[in-house]
Amino acid sequence: MATTPRPRPRTTTRDPEEVARRLTAWLAARLPGAEVSGVRVPESNGMSSETLLFDIEHPQPPLRACALRLAADPAAYTIFPVYDMALQYRTMRDVARHTDIPVPRVLWLEEDPAALGAPFFVMERVEGRVPPDVMPYTYEGNWLHGASDAERERLEHATVSVLARLHDQYPVEPGPGSALRRHVEAQRAYYAWLVDGLPRSPLIESAFDWLEAHWPADEGETVLNWGDARIGNIIYDGFEPAAVIDWEMAAFAPREVDLGWTVFLHRFFQDLTVSFGQRGLPGFLRRDAVEDRYAALTGHRPRDMEFYTLYAALRHAIVMLRVAYRQIHFGETGMPDDPDRLILHHAGLAAMVQGTYWAGIATRDDQA
Repeated sequence: MATTPRPRPRTTTRDPEEVARRLTAWLAARLPGAEVSGVRVPESNGMSSETLLFDIEHPQPPLRACALRLAADPAAYTIFPVYDMALQYRTMRDVARHTDIPVPRVLWLEEDPAALGAPFFVMERVEGRVPPDVMPYTYEGNWLHGASDAERERLEHATVSVLARLHDQYPVEPGPGSALRRHVEAQRAYYAWLVDGLPRSPLIESAFDWLEAHWPADEGETVLNWGDARIGNIIYDGFEPAAVIDWEMAAFAPREVDLGWTVFLHRFFQDLTVSFGQRGLPGFLRRDAVEDRYAALTGHRPRDMEFYTLYAALRHAIVMLRVAYRQIHFGETGMPDDPDRLILHHAGLAAMVQGTYWAGIATRDDQA
């Protein structure tokens, strides 16, 4: 019998009215006479840094639509150990300077936590629509699921083009050593921080072992990776990207790190949808189509994609485990005997480690 995913865990512990009062006081030093109104949490608010939407009422301009990106409350069992808001701000600023990627214009950076309790930055708000995470866009009843095949193909091609242009246009001066090795070691450190004093995940640790055994012979060039490269982090005008948001996971790495994340995050939602009795969108963001489109745009044929999609599934598993431990911390769920069961896609990650996942994709999609 079909069921629905467990409820979305809380994403904030802050009071929007208190944020509005303190934000107005902070803004007065930059725009005398300005007031903040309409502070609200977007439906798509993430699980790490918080996003708040608000309006600035001021004669010049009379009304400005803004979004605020705020470091997670340290008392709220944060998803990541460090929130570098200045780095996010600079990354968005520099992507806007060096590429034609549509990025919201950043307005102010505040690194002093005294104003709102944590560092933050303010950017202009871009209107449009975002493929939802809850319920996922692969579920029936949302705008993307209800679009035509041609419209979804248009969105898919435009989205892959964002990655291609970012990777090709952003200037990078390669540093010494392996960027991929640094990226993976950062994930190992994140996992070690997460499980300190808590049950470890045999599945995650086996996935790390798999990576070592299947390390790419040629890592390729280093580019700027968006990081959380998925359609849920793009605001679309119709079926074209109007703004690429959420740059907190940006890093220098091979091109395939972004591509693997894009492919896997769709598979995560697709597999989840199929497991709850719906067909989902099996023809959308298929791995072969993404690889072909990217190669046509850049001249670079993605390599070792089984490695990079497994790496994406591993990274997502670490985040999911932290989210689950956060739910346990807040009393929203209990601790199971097997911590791997806290990872929503544990079966898919296990199949990747066993080498059976991609072989079974066509069968699983056809059975949906």
